[in-house]
Amino acid sequence: MKIYNSLTNKKETFKTVNPKKLNMYVCGPTVYNYIHIGNARPVVFFDVVKRYFLYKGYEVNYVVNITDVDDKIILESEKLGISEKELTTIFTDAYIRDITNLNALLPNKMPRATSYITEMIFYINKLIEKGYAYHNNDVYFRVSKIDEYGQLSNQVLEDLQVGARIEENSDKENPLDFTLWKQTSVGISFDSPWGKGRPGWHTECACMNKAIFDEVIDIHGGGSDLKFPHHENEIAQSRAISNHPLANYWMHVGRLDMDNVKMSKSLGNIVLVKDLLKEYEYQAFRLLILSHHYRQPIGYSKILMDQFNNEWQRIKRALKQAFVEMSVKYYEKVEYDLDQVSRFEKALEDDFNIANGLTVIYELVKTMNREEDVSLKAKAYYTAILLLDILGINLEQKRLTDEQIKDYHAWVIARNEKRYQDADEIRLRLNEAGIL
Repeated sequence: MKIYNSLTNKKETFKTVNPKKLNMYVCGPTVYNYIHIGNARPVVFFDVVKRYFLYKGYEVNYVVNITDVDDKIILESEKLGISEKELTTIFTDAYIRDITNLNALLPNKMPRATSYITEMIFYINKLIEKGYAYHNNDVYFRVSKIDEYGQLSNQVLEDLQVGARIEENSDKENPLDFTLWKQTSVGISFDSPWGKGRPGWHTECACMNKAIFDEVIDIHGGGSDLKFPHHENEIAQSRAISNHPLANYWMHVGRLDMDNVKMSKSLGNIVLVKDLLKEYEYQAFRLLILSHHYRQPIGYSKILMDQFNNEWQRIKRALKQAFVEMSVKYYEKVEYDLDQVSRFEKALEDDFNIANGLTVIYELVKTMNREEDVSLKAKAYYTAILLLDILGINLEQKRLTDEQIKDYHAWVIARNEKRYQDADEIRLRLNEAGIL
């Protein structure tokens, strides 16, 4: 398997730290509002990464953090007149509900930042002891101590320093130094050796990684917009504490823009996941996301969504028709087209080129539509079901009852005999049962 590593800017042969065990951490939501479809793109992609490794027999430990302490949370809770805890509970539940409705497997662990405050204080204190951080009102990280700073985002430290001087802070030794602990009594705050306050966002993820895994992990992922400064600052802290870049492979998912403009809550050009799923089936949205290479941007529009909804209806129709034919002919043998499975695996093992993997599924759909031999149709059906499941796309179908099989045969006969009124009545019953 080859994976493009953002840290080295090249495809590398993928090898886990421990055989047949994958440790993966992906930056999760700041829970102050519902997630939009741009937030959902990494959810869908990394869900497929997890599913594929499970399919290949790996033990997967997939962690997604919940940021439940943040200035945005404080502002929103004040606006709504509820506590930060009430707000974050509401939107953590909403996040879980939304990703479940997208058919994403829940992460193995979803740590909340507020549950790791003690560990964060210890972590920051250790950075101070080692000379990588200093206290001057707030606590800051000394970026100049990390020679590799800027490697992930492909930026030169000297160039970054010139840009950072625009927003110079007199408390900092260097304009690039970032906050590890913010001293404040506004909103939710915690006691610390440096006064009441709360941790910086970059420290939350770095510390929770250390607390949960306590070793270099296999994959750290997130959206491409997190490369700098968030992931760059996570790596800096990890190099200081543990002398490694936190993860051996860094994977970044391209943005999903709205009509080529960045989707953001502040601009108001968002489509919430919960609203999208009122109009479309989750399978159609997953098809849209997965038909684009994960590192490339997507220009979302309603036209594009409708296009992939049509694609899903075409796949669904072929699956339902093949299933009905197998049922009425009492064909129950389960076989897979191993050549097509191998082609699919080869696509996914080339830096998760899922778009190429989908061409295999479309070929299987063609086979189901044109093949007269029920055994070949069934083989294409079961292969497509297997591969779609890896992509988190499922279609629930129940075996037809004897009565429904009788109805189906009656419908075919009525249609052939041009008894269209009888045929329409039977078809209506079969439609209501979800068979046609």
